[in-house]
Amino acid sequence: MECAALTGISPSIIDSLKGGRPRTLELQSAHNIITLRNVEPGSIIFLTSVDLEDLSEGDAGIVVNVLSITISMKRLIGFISPPAIVEERERTSARIQVRYGCNSFVKSVLSKGLGNPTVIEVIKSPCYRAG
Repeated sequence: MECAALTGISPSIIDSLKGGRPRTLELQSAHNIITLRNVEPGSIIFLTSVDLEDLSEGDAGIVVNVLSITISMKRLIGFISPPAIVEERERTSARIQVRYGCNSFVKSVLSKGLGNPTVIEVIKSPCYRAG
């Protein structure tokens, strides 16, 4: 199955998502925001703690369902003194609410790199529960 991949996600966040409750993540890394620009609610995406540069076949992560997504720009104003200088910066961030789907592994990396969305093919791990 082909899907977008978010990389460099904290292992503690991934563990928290495995609890099954929806969580909202705020992402500020450029490569993850570029990957999210074509993702819509209802999509599935892959999350992994592996850095983008190291992403390769066999890396573990989780598949999550996207419940909502918002990409926005924030304006930050800073003051530097004694010569009264005002510094204005802009930061793009993405807020995405997701719910855990299943554990997964990277089958192949289809696209990654500067300015390109990270797209992979995943293998869902079977998970059995005793009733």
